[in-house]
Amino acid sequence: MPLTAGIVGLPNVGKSTLFNAITNSQVEAANYPFATIQPNVGVVEVPDHRIDRLAELFHPKRTIYTTFEFTDIAGLVKGASQGEGLGNQFLSNIRLTDAICHVVRCFEDKNITHVEDSIDPARDAEIINLELIMADLQTIENRIAKVERKAKTTKDKEARAEMDLLERLKPHLEAGQPARSLDISEEEAVFLKSYNLLTAKPVIYVANMDEVGITDPEADPYFQALKQVAEKEHAEVVPLCAKIEEDLSGMSTEEKDLFLEDLGLPNSGLDTLIQKAYAVLDLCTFLTAGEDECRAWTFRRGMKAPDCAGIIHTDFKKGFIRAEVYTFEDIDHYGSEQAIKEAGKLRLEGKDYVVQDGDIMHFRFNV
Repeated sequence: MPLTAGIVGLPNVGKSTLFNAITNSQVEAANYPFATIQPNVGVVEVPDHRIDRLAELFHPKRTIYTTFEFTDIAGLVKGASQGEGLGNQFLSNIRLTDAICHVVRCFEDKNITHVEDSIDPARDAEIINLELIMADLQTIENRIAKVERKAKTTKDKEARAEMDLLERLKPHLEAGQPARSLDISEEEAVFLKSYNLLTAKPVIYVANMDEVGITDPEADPYFQALKQVAEKEHAEVVPLCAKIEEDLSGMSTEEKDLFLEDLGLPNSGLDTLIQKAYAVLDLCTFLTAGEDECRAWTFRRGMKAPDCAGIIHTDFKKGFIRAEVYTFEDIDHYGSEQAIKEAGKLRLEGKDYVVQDGDIMHFRFNV
């Protein structure tokens, strides 16, 4: 399933540098606003130690990690919801994404201009958030104009239910609150999804720090300011140094580990961001393993075995009989499928089985 997170933020906060690190490509990262006009899309592997371990055990001909897409969207500015700085075009690009990675500058550098002439993470985050809210408010007002008369004159139950949501959503947005923070029912969630609101998308804040600040983010006042913004929204915040991540992207695994060790960093901020983006969309991974291939497959939490089988091939779902299942923890512990069978850890699951993250599956089907 091709899911994507849009990288947004003010101009010159490090979005394109981060994107370069994500894709190991060379997107223009110029020191002026709107250097990026068309959105750039890059596909990145989701780090997964389980695939590495399966490769050790099965020695497959190939290993395939699950992937995630990131879209680099040009810098938004104040007034974007009114079309400032090609804002409408950029906002429409965000609508095509499933989640938002909001990059905020958390470092000083006189050689890199700031569109607001000072470093203030809370203010910068608010500028972007307000533009997204204003754009959503326009969408909601347009929807109200279409639904209101029908709800009042025909007493249509569905229109009335939608109108109830719209009448709560509009003041919520006007108060500067994102749509995702509104408490709604399952029925209302269907309406909300149809609006494709920008602020209904899950968000991860990315604190782009310098080489000094990243060694101890908790001691950095800029990071703390952004962290407070994220906490109010119950959102994740990931500290990283985009320049370091760009340097790391050209290194081998061994070189990367040594470089991070020299910097005193436990892991790559980019790896953390990828995993957070994967998790914020409630995505999980099931695995297939054998001599030909060890592979990770993306599925949404709560999916049942036939639906997961269909991710591999539609025939697998159509002719689903059962699934042979064991956990990654068991293969890691016992070391082979034969040992798992002897230990009684191999299970046969039917159509109602809810697949769990880390399940290793073999599907039986007949078409």
